[in-house]
Amino acid sequence: MHTATARRTAASPSAVRETLECRPEAAAHARHLTSTFLEGLRPAPDQGAADAVMLVVSELVTNAVRHSGGRFCSLRVSADPDAITIAVGDASRVPPHRRTPDVRGETGGFGWPMISGMATATTVSEEPGGKTVTAVIARRGRVSGRATAPTPS
Repeated sequence: MHTATARRTAASPSAVRETLECRPEAAAHARHLTSTFLEGLRPAPDQGAADAVMLVVSELVTNAVRHSGGRFCSLRVSADPDAITIAVGDASRVPPHRRTPDVRGETGGFGWPMISGMATATTVSEEPGGKTVTAVIARRGRVSGRATAPTPS
């Protein structure tokens, strides 16, 4: 069930909001919505920023599906001239945390360090009935998840 659609309003000219069922296909739907949103941004974010946004959306929604225990999660992606903000809400009050990555690929542990390394800021907010994890990605000056100095014009 996808209960909301991408919307652009005067109060929030560059945002997409969606409520997703916590099912395995939720991450794919979130990536599709985010990709469409990014394609519509003017000016477009640089490729490193767009890649980072897609990875963060995928990771946060996947974690909500796997770990929240709730039936639904929410996705909000918004943009301003300098950054793209991703916020994923879910029913769990347990915040993400660093843990030893499982190199065998069975239990994960790579996502939160990856998100923290790509984002200029991350926050976890308690909400009624759960939490929202927010990550901010710079629209320019990121290559392969690392901040870079702007190139001279």
